[in-house]
Amino acid sequence: MAVVSKGFTLLELLVTISIIGILLGIGSVSFSTAQKKGRDSRRQGDMTAIQKSLEECYALDNRYPSGITSGSALSCAVSTASVMNQVPYDPKNIAGSYVYTYTSDAAVVKTAYCLCALLENAGKGNASGVGANGVCTYVSGGNYFCVSNQQ
Repeated sequence: MAVVSKGFTLLELLVTISIIGILLGIGSVSFSTAQKKGRDSRRQGDMTAIQKSLEECYALDNRYPSGITSGSALSCAVSTASVMNQVPYDPKNIAGSYVYTYTSDAAVVKTAYCLCALLENAGKGNASGVGANGVCTYVSGGNYFCVSNQQ
């Protein structure tokens, strides 16, 4: 009479565990990449929404605000009309690295601005950084996504 084994050998178990580990590793890298792309898309959407609000301020006051703060309402300089209830935070919201940066020109009547967000997927942006005096420095394949005045 032959003895029938009803279990798995150690080698079979090790191979199965190794395959599962490889699949989990690939899945986690793909998930991380998808999260970064999603946050970058949100940043670009936020920049566009803030840009529209800034242009509304310009239409009301013929000037841009001297500064904006994430989490606060965006109000125009002269008319004090609130054009955005709350300026959004960066999706990562880490002080120092991932924040929305706004610069305006040095003139008393603000006629130019540059609004930028650092992207997590390096080389996928439209600018190389935050411009001085409200002027963005646009370059293909930069690490920042920036918008500037349309007037």
